[in-house]
Amino acid sequence: MKSPIKSLLILGLSLFSLTGFAQENKLISLDALINKTDPAWPLVKKWIDSAKNKVEVLPVDSAKAKEVLYNAQMTTYATLGSVIYNTGGILVDNGWIRILGSGSEKLNRNVAEWNKGKTLEEYGDNMPYLLIADDAVGGFFAINYGGLGKDIKNVYYLEPNSLTWQPLGAGYGEFLVFCFDSDLSKFYKGLRWNSWSQFIGNLDGSKTYSFRPYLWQEGTDIEKCTRKLVNTEDMYKFNIMKSKEFKNEEEVKKQAPKQ
Repeated sequence: MKSPIKSLLILGLSLFSLTGFAQENKLISLDALINKTDPAWPLVKKWIDSAKNKVEVLPVDSAKAKEVLYNAQMTTYATLGSVIYNTGGILVDNGWIRILGSGSEKLNRNVAEWNKGKTLEEYGDNMPYLLIADDAVGGFFAINYGGLGKDIKNVYYLEPNSLTWQPLGAGYGEFLVFCFDSDLSKFYKGLRWNSWSQFIGNLDGSKTYSFRPYLWQEGTDIEKCTRKLVNTEDMYKFNIMKSKEFKNEEEVKKQAPKQ
């Protein structure tokens, strides 16, 4: 969990770097965002078709996809823009990881609307990071735009067992390949109970599991925890609140005079 994702030797990833949301509230037109000559989707589709893990591409509503692409201000030349424009979202490992796209019945959230009110107030605003995926145990993945570290456009993971943002050492394209091909059981060691697969297949994409004792409490064994489903929205707000509390407590400890 703590170690960054190993560097993935994927040729051409640099060609599909993220454009990011418009940074000066000057929204780019939809026509300019739809790249007809060199879109990233064929590359992403190739990764999906050869994936080692189970990957489900959710159906896309064309009109909704255009709306979300415009609000997100992502070009389809970029891997994230291609996911928004061509999918309603992507489920990995029977829905353990939910990668946001333009929204679908099984994952009724999209990249633009999900971030509004969390990482930005209005489309086009500057933002500290962009939420792009989450999982069944209350972990959240985000692209760093300066609020999480100096490695701009790299993906971070808000660990449910520490409530700290951990850098994964990978951009969005590499993050997709990680989800599709890596041994997720190693990444989620200590965060999957023995019978987890029986509870995930029909999990609503707007829900996540909450545990008692909390996973971030010292000595917690997930096999001994009680579980209940909660709204992913509520889980995010709670985890962010507690994360800030822990960070403030650490700052106080650092500033306290030594005895």
